[in-house]
Amino acid sequence: MPFEDYQLGEVTELAKAIYKEKIKHLVEPTEKGKFIVIDVESGDYEIDQEIITATDRLHERRPNAATYAGRVGYSTTYDLSGSLWLEQ
Repeated sequence: MPFEDYQLGEVTELAKAIYKEKIKHLVEPTEKGKFIVIDVESGDYEIDQEIITATDRLHERRPNAATYAGRVGYSTTYDLSGSLWLEQ
């Protein structure tokens, strides 16, 4: 099924369910902090230090995959917090 056939938020919900039920116990002990990209239709996934590398590898096997990217062991993919440095 093409990615466009999914409703807003549906890919995220499917990916999180697949991760929790089928993948989490396999990857969290050894891959924490790496990026994971999941195909929500097949359950296939790739893990790498670089998100683009994991995505490319998954799309080589599943060119039309509806994918979701996350970070192993974390609830968010990126941390957008930071500090503001002001020069005086």
